[in-house]
Parts: sequence; structure tokens; C-alpha cells
Amino acid sequence: MNNDQHMSQPVSICVIGSGYVGLVAAVCFAEIGHSVLCVDNDEVRVKTLCEGGVPIYEQHLPELLAKRLNHGVEFTCDLAEAVQRSEAIFIAVGTPQGNTGASDLSYVEAVVAEIARSINGYKVIVEKSTVPVYTNEWIRRVLHRHGVDAQNFDIVSNPEFLREGTAIGDFLHPDRIVVGAGTVRSADVLKRIYEPLTGGSYYAQPGALPGPLSSSHPARLLVISAESAEIVKHASNAFLAMKISFINAVANLAEAVDADIDDIAAGMGMDSRIGPKFLKAGLGYGGSCFPKDLAAFHWVAEQRGVNFQLLDEIRNINEAQKDIFFNKVLSALWTLRGKRLAALGLAYKGDTDDIRESPAIDVINRLLDAGAIVTAYDPAAMERAKVVIPPSEKLSYADGIYAAAQDADAVLILTDWKEFAAIDLARLKQAVRFPIIIDGRNLYKRQTMQDHGFTYISVGRPTSNQAQQGKPLRMVQ
Repeated sequence: MNNDQHMSQPVSICVIGSGYVGLVAAVCFAEIGHSVLCVDNDEVRVKTLCEGGVPIYEQHLPELLAKRLNHGVEFTCDLAEAVQRSEAIFIAVGTPQGNTGASDLSYVEAVVAEIARSINGYKVIVEKSTVPVYTNEWIRRVLHRHGVDAQNFDIVSNPEFLREGTAIGDFLHPDRIVVGAGTVRSADVLKRIYEPLTGGSYYAQPGALPGPLSSSHPARLLVISAESAEIVKHASNAFLAMKISFINAVANLAEAVDADIDDIAAGMGMDSRIGPKFLKAGLGYGGSCFPKDLAAFHWVAEQRGVNFQLLDEIRNINEAQKDIFFNKVLSALWTLRGKRLAALGLAYKGDTDDIRESPAIDVINRLLDAGAIVTAYDPAAMERAKVVIPPSEKLSYADGIYAAAQDADAVLILTDWKEFAAIDLARLKQAVRFPIIIDGRNLYKRQTMQDHGFTYISVGRPTSNQAQQGKPLRMVQ
């Protein structure tokens, strides 16, 4: 089937939720030719989106929204109308972590109850939020309890594998598309929705977002059971978190024997069975996915009587990385009370304004508690950070790297922004009080820092120290 045929037969889609997942999905579904209504109960947010405003920091999203607003995607607070006008309904609401570690599915349940009151014919209801296994069955029960005829719906699991900061590219050039469907009819609807990507017609369009996939090398789609699809997302995130924790554990060993974790990771990553991704030592993982998904995955295993002890160790190692970094700062400066520190980075990773579970925020709070005076800078996340840790006598926010570093006793690199990997080191050295950099993301070569006269402390590598050629003092607090 050619491109024109695909574009002449769009699927009417309702996306419920306009957060990171829902907004990206809505705009991208419109980009590949479908008619999308994106629903949110936040009237201010909907008004902002209707006016072309983008409430989250995401590469390519402003341009894509401007291109597709009212030309493929619309925003509304009217869920009933959106459900009635749509063939497929994607649920992309929040599933925050509860006190027990389990996902709080109350938002999902509330949305399903509203959907039940609005169904006017056959609908495919799609779990797009990250949910534990058997959520599809609970959705089915809720619909039955509200009197919806079983012939009028199917439940499908379609987990997202989007990385914040590159979510648009991840959606349009996916590693894989996973569909958990229990009927041929519902699977066929999802196949139609994704056919522009799996058939390759989208990549032949003028103005298609460039990336690794093409019309001759299109996206791959895997159809499995709903239960298997629900586990795929949790298992994938747990495995990636495990790689991060593993390389950090190796980094601690490497540092103890004066080896270099970057060299070790390079040697490991050349093995095709391992691969180089997620082997970057540093402060550990954060964000809205890995911590929450590990906790939810662990809870599900416990409920089924499965001892998944590995998940505990992944989390323990990740938490320990922040302790280890704090002690690096303490070791470099001896005491922290009254010391002026430049903190570069607030987001949990580069290319996003998301500060949820950010190691940078955790480290800054520990430094403040220890009496340090911190000046922070982040290219995108400062407004969000100010809500969590407001400016005070001990904490201020700067408008750039060099302003943050002015008269600092040490510079801390806490987030892997590209901007932080391209600092004018000569200018930085002029700004600081002492030329000490403690890099929690290993953005620089040790020799580069030594050539510029910095004492450079990183993760899993020997310290480069102009003034002291011996090993740095190790302190624990």
C-alpha cells in the first residue's frame, strides 16, 4: 500500500493524558497521518496546548506541535465526546508509585469509568501508561461492572519505550513496537495505526523526521499477549537500570585499584552480547521511570511469591552512588560548612527539564544540609527545581555556567548536558576560587583537565591532581 493510501485512511484516536507520554503520542500519531483528540482535565494545560504552547521540554516537540495543531491533533477537556469520536482510546495518565511500591492505578480506574459511560460502539482501549501485569484484566472488569457489552471493546497493551529528551525520535524511529492483544480484531486496529511506521510509508514523506529507520528499513512490530506486553516494559527498564548499577559497582572497584572505568566500559561494550549503551558510570539513574518501575516490578513479583532479590541490589547500588559522590566532595574540600559550590545540573539527565528522582537534587540537598553554599545552573530545569528547593541564603540560581562558578571552591557536574561537556575551561578557571572539578558524569578526559590545571575528580577513574600526586584522602560521612 502506498503513502497516499495510508494518509487517506486515518484512524480516529483519543489519547487521554497530555504528559510526557500522552502529548508525544498524540502529536506523533497526527504526524503519521491519524486524526487525534488529546484529552486532559487540566483546563489551563489544555488552553496552553490549544494556543500552541508546549508545557514540557522535549526536542522536536514545539515544531511538530506547530505543524500538526488543528491539522491532525486537537486538545480538549471533553472526554466523553473524544471517546465517542474515536476508534482507539489510548490511556496515558499517571501511575505514580504508592507507599508499598505498587503503582497507584486510581487515575487509570477513574478514566476507565468515564470511558465506560461514553462508549457508543466498538472501541479498542489501549494501555499506554506503564502498568503492572493483569491491569488489562482489571480494566475489563471495571468496564463490565459499568455494564459495557463485551462485544463493544477490547483491551490492548501497547507499552511506550520513550526516553525523555529524545521521545519524538524514539516514537517515530522505534527499536520495536510491542502490542499485547487478545483478539485478531484489536490487533488489526493497532497494526493499522502503526502501519505508516511498520510499512515504511512515513519515512518516504517529505519532511519526515530523519533517523535510523527508512522506507527500506521500517519499524518492527511484535504482537504478543497483553500479560507479556505489560511485563516487557517493566522488565526492559529493570534490565537497563541493572546495567547502570552494574557499571557503577565496577567503577567503585576500578577506582579502588586505580583502573579507568571508561576503558573498562569500552572493552565490555565491544562485546555484541553486551553493547555499549547504559555503561556510563556516574551518579546513577533517576527520573520518573526507572525508580518507579523497579519498585512496581518488585511489588508484582512479591505478590506472586517470586523472590526477585536482584531488583533490591540494583536499587541499593544506585542509592549508594549518591553517598559515594557526596564523600568525594567532602574528601576534596575537607569540610563543607561555608564552602561555595557551583552545581551544574538539576535535571535527572541531559535534554530534559524533568527533576523527578534526580540524583542532582538529592546531592544538592545533602550539600545544603552539610552547610555548603550552592549556586546552581541547568539549561532547562531551574524553574521546576525552584519549586522543590526554593532560593535561600544558602542556595541561589545562576543564569549560566560561569556565573554559577564565580568564586566557587569547587565545581560539581551533576547532569550530562552537552553544554557541560563543552565548557571553556580557561574561562572557568578564571572564574573559580580553586580549580577543583568533581564530575559525577565523567564528561571530560582526565588529561584534558590536568592540562588546564584542574584537580579533577570523577567516577571510577584515578584523580588528576596538579598539586598532589598521591592518592586523594578518602573520607566517609
